[in-house]
Amino acid sequence: MTEIDVIAPNLKRRLSGVTATVVRLVPLQARKIAIVATGPGLPDHLPHVALWRVPFLPRRTRVWHARRNTEMLLGLFLRDVLRMRLKLLFTSASQRKHSGYTKWLIGKMDRVVATSARTASYLERDCTVILHGIDTESFTPALDQAGLRAQLRLPVEGLLVGCYGRIRAQKGTDAFVDAMIAALPTRPGVAGLVMGRAVGEHGAFLEGLKARVAKAGLADRILFLPEVSVDKMADWYRVLDLYIAPQRWEGFGLTPIEAMACGVPVVATRVGAFEEIVTDETGALVDPGDPAALATAAAPFLDDPARLAAAKRAARLRAETDFRIEGEAAALVAIYREMLA
Repeated sequence: MTEIDVIAPNLKRRLSGVTATVVRLVPLQARKIAIVATGPGLPDHLPHVALWRVPFLPRRTRVWHARRNTEMLLGLFLRDVLRMRLKLLFTSASQRKHSGYTKWLIGKMDRVVATSARTASYLERDCTVILHGIDTESFTPALDQAGLRAQLRLPVEGLLVGCYGRIRAQKGTDAFVDAMIAALPTRPGVAGLVMGRAVGEHGAFLEGLKARVAKAGLADRILFLPEVSVDKMADWYRVLDLYIAPQRWEGFGLTPIEAMACGVPVVATRVGAFEEIVTDETGALVDPGDPAALATAAAPFLDDPARLAAAKRAARLRAETDFRIEGEAAALVAIYREMLA
């Protein structure tokens, strides 16, 4: 308890992207610095301190690494009211104009990190850009793609194009479906996979997409698959030849990196951090909300085996070189050390 240098709060019980970030990073950071997480809903394997114990930690300087407004506010309370010796760090992933309240909170932080250059453009103060990374040792290309497809009961022959994640208009699932409806009739060797979950009011949205596919006579070639657990996702990327990220809005977006790490080129919209992830060598970028543009951008990869093979190699290389989670963890640890110095 006396050796804790960094506290990473997670003040949200329900699983979210922020929670996933804390869970991914803290174990790696703990190898380099004395860091613990705090808050509800965290797995048992994570270095952890109970939230109620934080005000009673032995007095010393520590970094409080917030990622939400509530966590910034609690950090301010601990520092300015309870007089804990905290240095406050905030990581922003938001890509919209901040409210006056959020601006005030950010203005009280000692340091700020942005998860992309686009995010940084919405911050009215100096910040450091640190892009997210992934475990490139877990997300790897398929050793036997045909065998894996057979195991997962997918078409063994031909090309597979995927779109994974929550099913809703914001995520552009309808744009992917419309792009596949346009692209598949003249390409009998191509099939599309939609994987994810539609909750609440988005259930009707999903049913509408299935009806649209059936009307186009493509129900056997555009498949809707149930969501799988995180530990199984790498295999579902490995079976693909092309991944499409059709979001209309995105905070950051890890799926293109996960696909690329598995040797899968990506066609993505210009939202989130996608413009900083996808290059001409690893895929293509289009404006959001344009199914025709998605289909056009996908065509060279579906029609030219040499282009597809080169993009697969480039995708894996870029993920390994620029998006390893170890790099993200090390960059944050360097900031912690600067703040503690």
